[in-house]
Amino acid sequence: MLDHCLTDLDRDGGGLARVELRHPDGGEGLTLWADETYSHLMLFTGDPLPNAARRSIAVEPMTCPPNAFRTGEGLARLEPGASSTSAWGITPES
Repeated sequence: MLDHCLTDLDRDGGGLARVELRHPDGGEGLTLWADETYSHLMLFTGDPLPNAARRSIAVEPMTCPPNAFRTGEGLARLEPGASSTSAWGITPES
């Protein structure tokens, strides 16, 4: 079971953090990438959920740590009319 938040992410020269997921036989897979505005990655498997014989994982790019609305840690505060831009995506691999 996973329910972990990761930070201090390794990044490439363009500032992207990457998570590579591959089929166990070494075949197809995918890469999730996130720009530098995403400081955390949440990893979760549904194993503890009722009737959850799952073989999957959720990977969620996050701009702040869990419970940030309660603690205020890492929150981006925007003034009225201000904006913020972030980018993430998934690239299939074969």
